[in-house]
Amino acid sequence: MKDSCEIYCYDEPKVRKVQNDLQKQDIPTMAKMFKALADETRLKIAYALCEEQELCVCDVANITGSSLATASHHLRTLKQLGLAKYRKEGKLAFYSLEDDHVRQLVQLASMHSKELMSHATT
Repeated sequence: MKDSCEIYCYDEPKVRKVQNDLQKQDIPTMAKMFKALADETRLKIAYALCEEQELCVCDVANITGSSLATASHHLRTLKQLGLAKYRKEGKLAFYSLEDDHVRQLVQLASMHSKELMSHATT
């Protein structure tokens, strides 16, 4: 069985509708968000921030097993892409997820990966 069409035809109204919808989206920004979360360390950080509302850079470094500089770099990247925010308290920098949308994205990815793993074992 081939996994592609054997003839070329398309549903013109559907295609036109989706193309119009795509023009209204900020696809480059969306792609950057997924690219940021495609890095395993940043995804671990985002997951950790789902589990704990707020973590300091030292906490994140210990959770990911990385240096403070590496943890700071990844947290800064998440912040620059609008996925995380931070606040200073004295000499400590605390990070949290930007909003519940980011939390939902990470939680959905987690649930989906668990489903994929359970399908693979059955």
